[in-house]
Amino acid sequence: MSTQEATKPRLTKRQRANLIRWSIYAAGALLAVLIVLFIDWGRLADKMFKWELITEQFPEIITRAARNSIIYTFFSFFLGLAGALVLALMRRSQAAPFRWFAATYIEIFRGLPALLTIIIIGLGLPIALGVNIPPRNWGPGILALAMVAAAYMAETIRAGIEAVPRGQMEAARSLGMSQASAMKSIVLPQAFRIIIPPLTNELVLLLKDSSLISVLGVTDLNIELTRWGRNGFIDNANATPLIVAGLVYLALTIPLTRLAARLEKTAGR
Repeated sequence: MSTQEATKPRLTKRQRANLIRWSIYAAGALLAVLIVLFIDWGRLADKMFKWELITEQFPEIITRAARNSIIYTFFSFFLGLAGALVLALMRRSQAAPFRWFAATYIEIFRGLPALLTIIIIGLGLPIALGVNIPPRNWGPGILALAMVAAAYMAETIRAGIEAVPRGQMEAARSLGMSQASAMKSIVLPQAFRIIIPPLTNELVLLLKDSSLISVLGVTDLNIELTRWGRNGFIDNANATPLIVAGLVYLALTIPLTRLAARLEKTAGR
């Protein structure tokens, strides 16, 4: 190796990172230029942003589809939250059968895809039991979403309970409170203050998962946003209704995600 090669300066770690970053920026800019030059913007606007079809979606997409998505989300969230609290307490129980049941439930419903769970609960189970549930019924979809949400929120609640210092329970017991009273009055209020941000994120996920209910079959009474957009796409051979449905989802989820971020920041302080 020559002296000139030995003394040639090498890039530092920071310089390499900057080089990679600017290379990515350049590649992204080149891709954006290619998209601008080669996409048929007129056809794209006609097939995905047709103004006549945009105006046709309102106000029913809000008063019916978005309302129904919110109803599915609201009831399945609070039903799932109640189930999650029971599962979290069973998971921490000293009785082994309770712990085994809770752990098995959580593992199963966290492991199964939400879509498969909805199909089993909403279609497979009624057929197996010989029960005819009409498409306008809200129950199967809400129940299936709640069962999935309970499995995820149970672990969140359990983590919140374990985050409360053990001394809180010991101090309450030393004052003569029963374990159940101490858990209800001392531990759970503190735990829920800790887990409000992740529960808000779970609410956002549940709102998006409500789109899966369309596989059960819906009517004009209980149609939700995704099925609304899909029906409009099929009827008009145009993706504009899907785009509008997506924008309505964003209008619902973005404020919730910002609220969750703010709650996490507040909890951190």
